Amino acid sequence: MPTPKPQRSWRDAFAVYWHAPVITMLFLGFSAGLPFLLVFSTLSAWLRSDGVEVAAIGFFAWVGMLYSIKFFWAPIVDRLALPVLTHTFGQRRGWMLLAQALMVTGLVGLASLEPQGNLGWVAIFALLVAFGSATQDIAIDAFRIESADNDVQAAMASTYIIGYRAGLLAAGAGALFVAAATSWNIAYLCMAALIGVGVITVLVRPEPPRNSLTIQLAHEPKVRAFLRASKGKPRWLRRLGAWSIGAIICPFSDFFRRYGIKALWVLVFIAVFRISDLAMASMANPLYIDLGFSLATIANVTNIFGIAMSITGGILGGLLVARYGIGPLLILGSVMVMLTNLLFAVLALMGNQLPMLVITIIGDNLANGLASAVFIAFLSSLTSRAYTATQYALFSSLMTLPGKFISGFGGIMVTSQGYASFFVAAALLGLPAVALAVWVSRDKQLVPAPKGVST
Repeated sequence: MPTPKPQRSWRDAFAVYWHAPVITMLFLGFSAGLPFLLVFSTLSAWLRSDGVEVAAIGFFAWVGMLYSIKFFWAPIVDRLALPVLTHTFGQRRGWMLLAQALMVTGLVGLASLEPQGNLGWVAIFALLVAFGSATQDIAIDAFRIESADNDVQAAMASTYIIGYRAGLLAAGAGALFVAAATSWNIAYLCMAALIGVGVITVLVRPEPPRNSLTIQLAHEPKVRAFLRASKGKPRWLRRLGAWSIGAIICPFSDFFRRYGIKALWVLVFIAVFRISDLAMASMANPLYIDLGFSLATIANVTNIFGIAMSITGGILGGLLVARYGIGPLLILGSVMVMLTNLLFAVLALMGNQLPMLVITIIGDNLANGLASAVFIAFLSSLTSRAYTATQYALFSSLMTLPGKFISGFGGIMVTSQGYASFFVAAALLGLPAVALAVWVSRDKQLVPAPKGVST
């Protein structure tokens, strides 16, 4: 029986944050978070301040659907070589640069408009920004997974979360401040300039190593079988068929081949891990308002304590995974997300109590920051290096869709049962995630121990 390796020290766990790939994700996270609010709440504020009707503004929420269906074009980002860009910068960096160019074009286009009377063009440019942003997310996720071993993924996820939050602050409070001091048009031009943070990062950092598309296809039995069966067919048809099989079919068959019947339970686990958190999200702000908290109080508490605790949770998650591994932290994260929902139920029963609001925001964001960093590391470990973009896009979409769907019924339950009952029910939705986290943590194929951690 081999002697287990000594457990990784706290010093080694902290040292992981000085790795170049980990620091890189801080800046790429900023680039990913920046455009999100610029096509949502910040854009809504601009439209309303320009006199656009509320009913028309509501339709712009549909722009966000692009983020939930990005797995449809993920195979293209994963496998299609871009003219000039892929040859010069590589597959991942080339696609990130293209996505960033789309975002800059969309933001500059928005900055050139006065929304009143130009809603059609506003919608087109907003869709261009959202499409570029979602495409960049696909490429960044693949770049992150391919840039370092699984041991470092949680730390990379935590710095990504910090950067993402900074991007949200710049696009939210930052854009509002610039708009108040100058104009909305200048504010959006400034946001377009900040995309340069991501562009510079892509230009400075190297492309992660990966096999060429030809080599990857040559190792796929399904592709080889298709090429044998299609002998005599036109060359373009055979190439298109081989590419389609390799880009669309193989990523999914690879996942089920590696994990067998367990793959179905893993997908269920991915779908329910954040269902408790996402299901209650739509009713948090209405609760604060109905309890009588002012908008200024809500903004100050959620910004100061919420963002700080989310960042702290992300760093803590990356640190603990580096020391103890993903398995135990999946259990801890699922339990924390479930239990912190009960804080909202207590807040609903206590009423307008500022200390309880602060406690609730701290607990909720600390739990979400930790759980997000750990879960991103887990999803990254499941992803095959041959199909990073496609598989991770599928996992991340599956992670959010069920919770978002259930969240739409939150208002109905609050109306009939009240806030306290709703948040208790949302907490109970987390029980399957806890049970599956225990099962997953015990399976060494799904969560192998990291280097230097004894088993």
